[in-house]
Amino acid sequence: MSGQFDARIEIDRPVEAVFAYLADGRNDPEFSPRVQEITKTPDGPTALGTVFRSTVKDAGMKTGREFRIVGFDPPRLIRWTEQTRNLVTAEGGYDLEALPGGRTRVRIFNTLEGHGLGKLLVGLALGAARKDAPDFGRRIKAAAEASIPD
Repeated sequence: MSGQFDARIEIDRPVEAVFAYLADGRNDPEFSPRVQEITKTPDGPTALGTVFRSTVKDAGMKTGREFRIVGFDPPRLIRWTEQTRNLVTAEGGYDLEALPGGRTRVRIFNTLEGHGLGKLLVGLALGAARKDAPDFGRRIKAAAEASIPD
C-alpha cells in the first residue's frame, strides 16, 4: 500500500533563492523536527545523484534514511527517492513557481510506501503526514523566510 500527501505555500523570497535553500537538504532540520541530523555527499552544490543521509525520529523510534536526488531542474524542480529499505519509505519532491513581486509558490509532496510490516503502518504514517501537511508547509515558509535575506 502507498499514498501521497502534499502541501502548498507561498514564500516571500525569489524563486532562485528558495530553490537554493530547499536544494540543500542540510536545511531540513530547520523545518522538520523529525530530522535529528543530516549529511550530504559529495561536497559541493546539490545535483543529480547527490545523497543525503539522515537520522530521523518517528513515533519515538530513530531510523537512518538515505535519499538520492533523481530530478534536478533549477529553479523549478527537485525530486528525491529513498535508497534505504525501512518499513515505510518515501519519494517526493518540490515544484517551484516564480510569482510577481519576488515571491515563490512551492508544492512539496511525498509518496509513502510500506514494506513488510510497514504495509500495516503506512496508513497511520500517511494519516499523520496528511494531518501535518499544512503546518509542515508553514514551517518551510517560516524557515526559508528567516534564512534567506530580503
